[in-house]
Amino acid sequence: MSVDLGRAYWLGLLVSVVLPVLVGLVTTRVTNAGVKATLLLALSIITGFVTEYAGPHDAGYSVGTAAVLALVSFATGVLSHFGFWKPVGVAGRAQDSFVKAA
Repeated sequence: MSVDLGRAYWLGLLVSVVLPVLVGLVTTRVTNAGVKATLLLALSIITGFVTEYAGPHDAGYSVGTAAVLALVSFATGVLSHFGFWKPVGVAGRAQDSFVKAA
């Protein structure tokens, strides 16, 4: 059995890992966690549908596949945030990057 994913799917997975940092760049530390999660979900949905659109399809574009990719993107984003970005401090630094010192 061989897994042959197109470049678009690998790029979509990479984007999913970086999405929490992007959310951190456009939010602040005082932004409600629900707002951050909703933003991550919205970006994940966009990533899933764009990835499916850009991916190789023999049978044509599939909304079902795009929805699954969106869920995988969201799960990957959440897991990478709590498993990697937050423990090493990248999440906090991303949120502080546009904050000016008083």
